[in-house]
Amino acid sequence: MAVQPQVAETKAVGEEIIVLGTRRTDRTVTNSASPIDIISAAELTSQPTGNIIDSLKNIIPSFFSSTNSIADASTIVRAPSLRGLPSDQVLVQLNGKRFNRSALVQVYAGGDTGLSFGSQGSDMSSIPSIGIKSLQVLRDGATAQYGSDAIAGVLNYGLRDDAGIELEGRYGQNFDQHDGKSYQISGDAGVKGDWGFINLAGEYNDDGQSSRGATRPTAVAFAAENPTLASQLPNYPLPAQIWGSSPSDGYKFLLNAAANVTDNSKLYLFANYAKKHVDAGFNFRSSLLGTRPFEASDGTTTFTDQLGGRSFFQVPYYQTQCPAGSATCTAGGYVQDTNTFLLSSIYPGGFTPRFVGDSEQQFGTIGYKGGAGALKYDLSASLSKNTIKLGMYSSTSPSFGGSSQTSFQFGKQVQKEFDANLDMTYDVQAGLASPVTLSWGAEYRKETFTQTAGDPQSYAAGPYAAPHPLFTQTSPGVYAPTGTFTATFGPGSSGYAGTSPTYAGTNSESSYGVYGGAEADLTPAWSVGVTGRYEKYKLSGGAFVYKLNSIYKLSDAISIRGTLGSGFHAPSPGQNNTQVLSTTFIGGNSLQIGTFPVTSAIAQFYGAVPLRPEKSKNYGAGLVLKPASGLTVTIDAYKIDVTNRIFISQNYSVTQADILALPELASVGVGGAVQYFTNSFDTSTKGIDFVGTYRTRLADGALNLTLAYNYNKSKVTRTDGTISDAQIIDIGGLAPNHRGTLSAAWNKGPFSINARENYYGKWVDAEDYPFTDSTGKVIAGQKFGAKLTTDLDISYTFARRFTLTLGALNIFNTYPDKIKASPDNPIYTLTNSLSDGQIYPRSGGPFGTNGGFWYAKVKIKY
Repeated sequence: MAVQPQVAETKAVGEEIIVLGTRRTDRTVTNSASPIDIISAAELTSQPTGNIIDSLKNIIPSFFSSTNSIADASTIVRAPSLRGLPSDQVLVQLNGKRFNRSALVQVYAGGDTGLSFGSQGSDMSSIPSIGIKSLQVLRDGATAQYGSDAIAGVLNYGLRDDAGIELEGRYGQNFDQHDGKSYQISGDAGVKGDWGFINLAGEYNDDGQSSRGATRPTAVAFAAENPTLASQLPNYPLPAQIWGSSPSDGYKFLLNAAANVTDNSKLYLFANYAKKHVDAGFNFRSSLLGTRPFEASDGTTTFTDQLGGRSFFQVPYYQTQCPAGSATCTAGGYVQDTNTFLLSSIYPGGFTPRFVGDSEQQFGTIGYKGGAGALKYDLSASLSKNTIKLGMYSSTSPSFGGSSQTSFQFGKQVQKEFDANLDMTYDVQAGLASPVTLSWGAEYRKETFTQTAGDPQSYAAGPYAAPHPLFTQTSPGVYAPTGTFTATFGPGSSGYAGTSPTYAGTNSESSYGVYGGAEADLTPAWSVGVTGRYEKYKLSGGAFVYKLNSIYKLSDAISIRGTLGSGFHAPSPGQNNTQVLSTTFIGGNSLQIGTFPVTSAIAQFYGAVPLRPEKSKNYGAGLVLKPASGLTVTIDAYKIDVTNRIFISQNYSVTQADILALPELASVGVGGAVQYFTNSFDTSTKGIDFVGTYRTRLADGALNLTLAYNYNKSKVTRTDGTISDAQIIDIGGLAPNHRGTLSAAWNKGPFSINARENYYGKWVDAEDYPFTDSTGKVIAGQKFGAKLTTDLDISYTFARRFTLTLGALNIFNTYPDKIKASPDNPIYTLTNSLSDGQIYPRSGGPFGTNGGFWYAKVKIKY
């Protein structure tokens, strides 16, 4: 569907052989009963990004992903969406084999993860673009063909199997502030012969930080009142709290190999290994004592608001405990004397925690495939492991006072998977226009999810988590009560809490599945296919799903096609067992928000019940038009109904009565909040995909034109009341309902020019920027306007093997709309921002908040 920068094609438009959505070996894009796009290696590697997720959202209109500025662990593993559905309803494959999930379950609430809240999908950022031969995108449900998760569609990355050496280097940076410096070095090497092939690809990326916010008003006030300490503000001279892209670096490899065993069979092996390090900023904790008046506007009136420092900077920590055996100083009490600890002694300008994540991806598949006459077989097994290690520095655990660490390890999350597959096909001559391709097979899967405990201070309650009576010494050995108590602070480190031993451990789920299908051309013009599948999960029970598809050729220029099917997604061990505590601030006071598994006493206290599988019905109908030589147009309408969507509930506030009823809630604290996983709602998604491709010649050069458009709209059709009104609004509008691209690629001799115009329709974010009525009910979210961005690159090849490319994304430096002042989000005059420094939407919207980005790239190919 996308422009092919390398235009010397041997096949006509849409005639590339597909391996996705069918078991036949003679299907192409234009005679497939299901809509499929083929994205070439040239198109993927032409994107100046270190993350293939960003490449795909530039190319595929129905593919959406936020940039995630301050989003806890979701900054490390981003969760994309296809057709408005979450990442774990999109099946990812390498060479047709299921790719493993990330160890991260998306529990961060807000526009950054709104469409994938509660999901556990694959981390595609571990795949190096240079190692991809082509990407086939099945825009249709395919659970009956490939098993759980393939509700929105399938992404199948075909790996390179060619010979030769290719090296690339790229440098780029943002137009504004010259930040976001990005370096990439990649290479691919392969050998090939009658014996088989070996291909190895690798990539290294180093992407710098960007900043598109203002500093907080409290930071401005601190610097004005304490000029000699201004340099002690975090990130000085940048804003104390950074809104922008987080710095990251990492490397990734792909290995693809095969050895011929006989003339008709081969042993194959492919593997993926990647490591990534992300250092993300959190919210600023101001050390300003007391509050200050700041002028602000709610969009209609201007008023004065009081903002101040965090609660743990406002009071001293008294450190002298009552002497043992004292008759006048109660055991457990503290003496109000000069032996105190002030947090400002460590952080005079306040602090902004830095959230650190290290991910490691390991994946390998070995298999044997071949054929004997009309029978073809493929037997394979895959092992994988994804590990995420989380930590933080430049922080504190407030309830431990002066004995607190300033850096913390939160523990590891580990996802392990084993998959074994047998796929068989057999062509039967039945007197039809084509052989009947019978397909059948079986699969066994096991998933294991592990959480390890973090540092004790990262989750535990220290001595200042509970109030202690204060005493003054009136004479040697004699004390008197003051009638006051030590200040109290919530348990765990400020910003994020580690996994406690209560929730550390290993949980698993296993399943088996069998399927069978048949495909044939009933007449030269009419092709049909049917597939059925049964899967049985140890914990989630069994399910039977099916798929019917058909395409009818009305003429050489017009074909009609349609699909009908059902699907399911079984809850993962991660969704059933993840526990996370993170910190938020209300009125300067730190509060904990805990996400708890449905198996926990805390979740069940607020009404959690065991998770059930999500189930879906998919409907599709389309046209394939080839009205002229070189011109292909596909138009596909779809409807996807999903029941029992797995999501995370709204927040339930913790009271003192709750803690008395369930002491375990002390880990959250009074005023904190609890949320949990739930099958909370049903959705119906409707949309249209349009893809038009035209190949012609211009000025004695080859020209490829592509127009791609997607309309997608999801609606919540049922809810049990456990999700919020803001979440319901965002499900329907967080991603633009309208998205399109117009691309042109021109090539003549050593020169090539690629241009793309991107259209992003309006979108809404009610979770982060709500509008409420007089009762506090969220009735809408801020609407961000439609935008156009333009991408351009020019390449020149010299000495046959060297190619130099200069280009830019968003060359007119377009930004999303700024956040509007409202009663829920007032804008402060001093900084022209929200109180936390936000100017642009925190999620970045559909194309980010960095503005334009230029780059230069050199490629050497032998």
